Amino acid sequence: MKLSKFKFKLPEELIAQYPSENRDESRLMVLNAKTGSIEHRIFKEIIGYFNEKDLLVFNDTRVFPAHMLGNKEKTGAQIEVFLLRELNQELRLWDVLVEPARKIRIGNKLYFGDDESLVAEVIDNTTSRGRTVRFLFDGDHEEFKKALYALGETPLPRYIKRTAEPDDAARYQTIFAQNEGAVVAPAAGTHFSRELLKRMEIKGVNSGFITLHASLSMFRDIDVEDLTKHKMDSEQLVVSEPFTKLFNKTHEEGGQICAIGTTVLRALETASMANGFIKPYEGWTNKFIFPPYDFASADSLLTNFQLPYSTMLMNAAAFGGYDTVMNAYEVAIKEGYRFGAYGDAMLILTK
Repeated sequence: MKLSKFKFKLPEELIAQYPSENRDESRLMVLNAKTGSIEHRIFKEIIGYFNEKDLLVFNDTRVFPAHMLGNKEKTGAQIEVFLLRELNQELRLWDVLVEPARKIRIGNKLYFGDDESLVAEVIDNTTSRGRTVRFLFDGDHEEFKKALYALGETPLPRYIKRTAEPDDAARYQTIFAQNEGAVVAPAAGTHFSRELLKRMEIKGVNSGFITLHASLSMFRDIDVEDLTKHKMDSEQLVVSEPFTKLFNKTHEEGGQICAIGTTVLRALETASMANGFIKPYEGWTNKFIFPPYDFASADSLLTNFQLPYSTMLMNAAAFGGYDTVMNAYEVAIKEGYRFGAYGDAMLILTK
């Protein structure tokens, strides 16, 4: 499969810059992967596609305020810093991306906050844009994290052409977000409101949770035409034993299993065994799914409408069939569906 197969013309105005007013009132396209038939719904009507003992699998990762603006020592030049992950709690070491990277060298100090109260020293180069920094802070770890996050803002994707606003802290996050570590929101899960989840529970539909801390790898440009040569960054993944038991029981009893987002789909495929069962998993995954691919875990997939060339689009095309999904995208553009993390959703059914 070639990268160029995932090129399509997306009008700029269809890239959502803000979320829908209510989480569960975005639009929902329902695609039958076997027949190619398409239905147009409001998101909260998704409940009609699930029955008692079916299982919705969510990603409960929590996005942290990873985007920061600092100033370089001496020159005062503004430097954009994107926190990726904490490497060492005691030493306050973090992997970060910096922009413009050419201005930042080992030994440079960066100052954050109007009063320059937080200082970071660059101690290593990791990639062309990446650096390892050591934050200089006297308090304990809890005080440090509080100070760090107070200076950060919601890490909106670059195709959202505005600065983060206070509402983004809640909306670029699922309502069940629990385990901190992501810099990319599991967007499909953000459509679920408390009311909708309660209605699902009353209907007897089960919910289960994995944790995959989504990284910027999902948005990184792919620079090879042959997709077999593209490598994803490793991301931290936990598939717990209690969830595994729930998943395997649902599979054994023939219930529908729906992956809520491509992060969940990759997690389930990482943990999958023979005959549709999964095993507990705790570690890292760099699973990259693109067509053709034989799935062993989920029966349905909920995903947002994705941008051209994105790995999430490739995941969806592998799940629903390349021609079927790309045709649905043509329909979505004609019908004015909204794309991206704050956009509308598509439910792909295979049963």
